[in-house]
Amino acid sequence: MAFEEGQKRCKVIKIDSKQTWDIFMYHAKNQARSIVIHFTASWCIPSVAMTPVIAKLAFSYQNILFLSVDVDEVKEVAAEMEIKAMPTFMFMRDGVEVVDKIVGANPEEIRNRIAAAFINSTT
Repeated sequence: MAFEEGQKRCKVIKIDSKQTWDIFMYHAKNQARSIVIHFTASWCIPSVAMTPVIAKLAFSYQNILFLSVDVDEVKEVAAEMEIKAMPTFMFMRDGVEVVDKIVGANPEEIRNRIAAAFINSTT
């Protein structure tokens, strides 16, 4: 299955189409997975600089699904999620509920938000 294969190949999964997005959202919802989504753009230097940071976080938090969405390549998803600036990081619980969102390249704040949304959460 594409969902499981993507997770085995890479810790941060690149979303390359609306269809791929829908597949991962479907599985995340059915598996009640927490998700961190990095909305990025190849021309945005802070977004590009955050790529290795997010990869390291994905390795540290293997129970969380990490996705990367290039807003220029998958405009439909960026519009659906109302992304206005890059980098934007969205935190979702159970594949459906947006629990937090941060705009900007701040690795420490992203770590803190992951902890608050998924690790220290009592819900």
